[in-house]
Amino acid sequence: MIAIKEYLRQRAVEYARRWAFARSALFYDFTGIGGDCTNFVSQCVLAGSCVMNFTPDFGWYFRSTADRAPAWTGVEAFWSFFTGAPDFVAANGGIGPFGREANEAELLPGDVVQLGRGEGEYYHTLLVTGRQNGELLVAAHSDDALDRPLSSYTAPLRRFLHIRGVAFEMGEGNDCFERLYRAPALS
Repeated sequence: MIAIKEYLRQRAVEYARRWAFARSALFYDFTGIGGDCTNFVSQCVLAGSCVMNFTPDFGWYFRSTADRAPAWTGVEAFWSFFTGAPDFVAANGGIGPFGREANEAELLPGDVVQLGRGEGEYYHTLLVTGRQNGELLVAAHSDDALDRPLSSYTAPLRRFLHIRGVAFEMGEGNDCFERLYRAPALS
């Protein structure tokens, strides 16, 4: 039976603070081969949800570089997984974090921003870490950042994702935060 639980935003942000300038040995570092930004944000969201969706092709998961969903590392696929259809269960096979497109004022720590080019192609994923004087602060990989003002990015397009909750299978023990947070760093 599928149930909904709270997305633990503070855990997502704590993970971002721990790993913004380092790389966890539990995940591959895609910097230099397409970028590590969406992979990093996926790790942060996992820290706040502790649920992956292992649906082939349309899920959101990482087992290895050869066994991962496009939504784990791809900007557009990530967006589609989280916002793909009005019926989350039908869109994503039932489990995992889910959200909706939002406006900038609605975003909370642990939510997501994506940056795009003028022709409509989105290329970068950022995690919201807080606000300062009303301005969003973000964390990112590829061009590593922590608490960087969103206004410092020059992308002409921005879209905003508010994570609403986490669908999970009842009865599964799924608190993964300590293991993710305390993983060894890559050398």
